Formats: sequence, C-alpha cells, structure tokens
Amino acid sequence: MGKGTALIWFTTDLRLRDNELLHAALQRHDSIVPVYCFDWESMQQEQFGFKRMGARRLQFLLESLVDLQQSLLALNAHLQLVWGRAEEVLPKMAAEYGVSEVFAKKEVGTYELRTQAAVAQALNKLRIEWTVTSTSTLFHPDDLPFSVRDIPEVFTDFRKRAERDASVREEFATPAVIPTPELKPTRVPDLKSLQVEEPRFDNRAVLEFRGGERAALQRAQHYLLDSGCLSNYKETRNGLLGADYSSKFSAWLAMGCISPRTIYFMVKEYEGKHGANDSTYWLIFELIWRDYFRFAMKKHKSRFFQKGGIQQRPPSTIDDANALQRWVNGKTGVDFVDANMNELRSTGFMSNRGRQIVASYLCNDLKLDWRLGASYFEEQLIDYDVASNWGNWAYLAGVGNDPRGNRYFDVAKQAKVYDAGGEYRGEWRVTSDE
Repeated sequence: MGKGTALIWFTTDLRLRDNELLHAALQRHDSIVPVYCFDWESMQQEQFGFKRMGARRLQFLLESLVDLQQSLLALNAHLQLVWGRAEEVLPKMAAEYGVSEVFAKKEVGTYELRTQAAVAQALNKLRIEWTVTSTSTLFHPDDLPFSVRDIPEVFTDFRKRAERDASVREEFATPAVIPTPELKPTRVPDLKSLQVEEPRFDNRAVLEFRGGERAALQRAQHYLLDSGCLSNYKETRNGLLGADYSSKFSAWLAMGCISPRTIYFMVKEYEGKHGANDSTYWLIFELIWRDYFRFAMKKHKSRFFQKGGIQQRPPSTIDDANALQRWVNGKTGVDFVDANMNELRSTGFMSNRGRQIVASYLCNDLKLDWRLGASYFEEQLIDYDVASNWGNWAYLAGVGNDPRGNRYFDVAKQAKVYDAGGEYRGEWRVTSDE
C-alpha cells in the first residue's frame, strides 16, 4: 500500500518493542492512529459469580497504558483512549481519520473472538480493511510443522516437533518514529475515577508488580542477565517465597508488555556469555507450554470453556456454595491450601506449584466444577491470560490436554516436599486484614 492512514487497536500487546502490528502498519501506511478501547462495562461483567477483572489486574492494566502512552509520546504520537464497545467506537474513529486499514492482535478466547468478529463486520460495511496478526507466541503459527487444526493433543508431541522443525523469528525493533495525523492527547483513567478502591500492597508479596513495557524489560534484565538466577531456574521454580525463585514474567507476558521472543533472545544472550544448562532450557520450555495452550484454544475454541472441556467428559461435581466460599477465603481448614488462597487474595499472585495444589483440591477433594476456580482466578490474578488460565485448569480437571486424565495432588505430601519447615504456611496463615 504505502499510502493513507492505519489504525492500530492495542489490546494485550501493550509494547513498542517486537510489535508486529506496529511494524506492519508502518511498512504499509504513511501515518498511524494508535488506539486502546476501554470497555468498562465488559470488564465488570460476571461469570460464575466472579468479575472478569479484579482491582489488581485493572491497576496493572492502567499502569501499562500510562507507560505505553509515555513511550508513544516520546515518538510524537498520542495514544487515543476511547470508551465503549469496540464494534461501535473503533469504526467511528476509523471513519473520522480516513483510515483504510485496521490492525489488531489475533485473539483466541471466545469473548475476544466474538468482539473481533463484530468489529470486522462493522469495518466491512465501511469498506475498511481488517488485518489480524499473531503477536503473543514464541513460535509464529505460520512456522509450525502443522496447521493449527492439526495441533497435537499432547504437549510433548507438540514440543518435540516444534523444537525440531520450527525456528523463532527475529524480533521487530522499536520504531524510531511513528508518524500520525493530528491527534489530541487523551487521559488514562485512574482507579478513583472508575470508583474502584485501590488495592493495598501487602509487604509479604513476592514482588510489587508494576505494569508497562519498561518495568517488564527491567525485570527481564534483572532475572535473565544481571542476577544469575537463570542458571538455577529449574531447581528453584517450584519455590513459594521470595522474588527470584521464578521469573515472574507472566503478568507482563499476559498484558503484552514484553514478547516471548524478547525473553527467548535474552536467554540466548545469557547462554552465549555463561553457557547453556537445564535451567536456561527450562525457561524456554515454559514459554513453549504457553504457546501450546494458546494454539490448543485456537483449535478447540469454545470447548475449552465447557464443563467437559475438549475431552467432552464432564466430571461429576457437587453444588456447594459454602465449600466454594471457604476455598476462596482460605478457610478450608487445610493449611497449605489456605495459605496459597490467602496469598492470591492479598496480592493477586500465586506460585505455579500453589496453583496446581489449590486447583487439584477444588476439583478432587471438594468435587466442585473446575470452571468456578478458573473464573475466580480470572478475577483475581494479575497475570491472568485466557489460554494459560483456562488451559491449565482444564488440564488439572482432566478435561484438557492431558493423556493421563485428571491430576490429583496429595496436599499433605506437597506441603512436606515444598514447605517442609512450614515457613510459607506461617507467612500466609492469615490475610493482612484479619
């Protein structure tokens, strides 16, 4: 094309480095209108009694938007924040600026796909081109040795073939300039203006997660290149206390403040200086797991959110609102479960080991519908990602991508192995406001 104006609809790709949407739009158009659509009504919608976004993730999102706004402003571009349903406000804005093409990140979640389809339909009526691009995975889907509809149902099969036959594309550089039409500055709302109480920071939290690309890159620089933590990642990743037992990249990956490829090449940089080992490989292994859940959700679509999952075998469950509430509030009477739930409720974060334990307990001991747990995590987690969250919950419930069926974790045994001295349970026995 090389002419006209493009609109970039930022969603969960809130970065300038390694942003393929931005690169493609700048290659094909003279000017760019960068937009974030703030659909406050949808953010507050409930599912299984829980909101789609809690206060801590909302705070992280707002911080990420402020950071993106500042980064764009440094390149003389104003991020446009618009309010309302995307299918209504984006076509209106595209028409206002004479946009000929709208770029967006390719989504995989049912709600997100429905929204994108509505946007595409509205743009089509205006004869505006609609382009979606995958920006969230380590391996680009076009480089996989199989089509998405033929993604293996077992992770190990996917991983082995992807590692053997696919390669990781090079990053896209941060643009030096972003030409735009004349745009007015817009303001990122704060929690107070949204009538949301600011969540209190708990000093026991493993990390003070701050949103934005700069914070993401600072964390990556620390963990991957400066601290030496990467060399022991495989040995420490099942930890429970402290900032550096694991990378903690998940929140920034989920919001798109950093790309998996950026992390991958920083790992390779570390390996070039200090040598590769099982730990450096294992961090990349975890990125491949993240890819797998996203591709699997793209393949199976809404089946991922059904009680029977992709296996179409609904587990036998009971309806016990009191048991669910005790689980939510860390009042089950099982100290290791309660400690993890207290940490989640107080900080918006929980270790990977903890997530597996509390999920297994809800599904296997309490016999509750696994989707209740997945939905509660969606509300609470700062690092919520639709594919990873629902994929992991389905996996633990035995209705997802797991050839062995449901996975049962003996809580007492897990506590003995991972919290032998009881330090974690002591730290999180009660929440900070009790």
